[in-house]
Amino acid sequence: MAYTKSFIRAIFFLCNLSVALTESTVSCYRIEPGTIVGIVCADLVLTLIIVVVTYRCARIRRQKIDNAHKVYMNVRANCKST
Repeated sequence: MAYTKSFIRAIFFLCNLSVALTESTVSCYRIEPGTIVGIVCADLVLTLIIVVVTYRCARIRRQKIDNAHKVYMNVRANCKST
């Protein structure tokens, strides 16, 4: 229990320290709006690529399972008729 309280105090101190250190006369790093738009667009494209690849792989795997089941059923039907 004491360890948890000490840990919370340390985290609180580090958060306050980081806020105190950032309050300086140096201005913050600016990111241009075009850069943000580019990052968001690249993220959307990458997400779409991941979704499409995952869908295609799942569909191919499902087709293989369905085809294997059909072959198995045909083999069983052929065995029973002879």
